[in-house]
Amino acid sequence: MSLGQAEPGGLPPQRAAPVRGSLATTACMETLQVGYLHAVAAAAGCSLAQPFPDNGVDWHVSHGSPGHTVDDEVTIKVQLKCTYQLPPRPTGSTFPFTLDNDHLVKLARTPVAVHKILVVMIVPRDPEDWLRASHDRLDLRHCCYWTNLAGHPVTGRRRTTVRVPTARIFDDRALCEIMTRVGRGGRP
Repeated sequence: MSLGQAEPGGLPPQRAAPVRGSLATTACMETLQVGYLHAVAAAAGCSLAQPFPDNGVDWHVSHGSPGHTVDDEVTIKVQLKCTYQLPPRPTGSTFPFTLDNDHLVKLARTPVAVHKILVVMIVPRDPEDWLRASHDRLDLRHCCYWTNLAGHPVTGRRRTTVRVPTARIFDDRALCEIMTRVGRGGRP
């Protein structure tokens, strides 16, 4: 089969691997998860702001709605994390994720004026497997999950493992539901 011909089953043709830039994989992972957050926020009708300098939280996400009762626009803070050390579609109702205790203390603080959530993205180890594009879609692999760590105790000496629910996939619908709860005066 020559390049450019469709493979059996109508799949797009395989192409030679591109020469990727020399950025560290972890830096690329950070950029990928920011792209995911931007796509989710756009689909949810939310605005994004990046605090400068950041004080332990990556993004502020705001959502305006006439249905909010506490204000016409509510905001949450989002901390992004990305890992390739977990399999896609983690089994069980939760998966473990380890945070530095100083970071957990910021995310677990309660009460707060602005709620915070942790968003963990699981990606394939190889950047070649992160994206697939075709004429009608851009597939981004694998997925982001979210949790609210308010009140979570610090249990380790320097780091603490938290449990992230696998049912909490972070997408536009989840973000709208989070903002609706916060807009009514509740927690994410």
